Amino acid sequence: MNGIDILMKEHENILAFNGFLRKICAGIVEGGEVDGALLRECIDFGRNYADKHHHGKEEKILFRIMMENMGPVADKLIRNGMLVEHDLGRLHLTQLEAAIEEYEKDPVTDHKLDIISNAIGYGALLQRHIEKEDQAAYAFAARALPADKMNDVDTETENFEIQARKDGVQDHYENWLRSKLA
Repeated sequence: MNGIDILMKEHENILAFNGFLRKICAGIVEGGEVDGALLRECIDFGRNYADKHHHGKEEKILFRIMMENMGPVADKLIRNGMLVEHDLGRLHLTQLEAAIEEYEKDPVTDHKLDIISNAIGYGALLQRHIEKEDQAAYAFAARALPADKMNDVDTETENFEIQARKDGVQDHYENWLRSKLA
């Protein structure tokens, strides 16, 4: 099992999710209702699939191994780029959740704007982040990590995936996403 291939496949799911989230926002702009329950499902996907599951593998496995074995360029790329963007994504989700709560207390346009701006901001961040990971970070790792360290990435990723599968993570979130895209 190739760890980077797994991460790239998850990027496809996250990009599909971004399209769904954008569609929700477009509906709100066009006068549709704010569906707080659906938006909370999106936050759950963002926090538990995109962040805990996907970013968890990056942070605990790939990025750790890159920083330990690839020198200051990898360290700078990861610490000053990838990890900062992971944290910014978490901030967008927290602010989106707060905006939903505010809207439910006081359903005014201003709170709708906060919902839309944080949802769209989160999606745009992930879009650019995924492009950088696929084209720079992952390509750099595949090219420059020694074979034994790439094997460590693959083995640790496989073990992470096995545990997540036992916990039902992939099935739950991938089935949820498929149901929303249908």
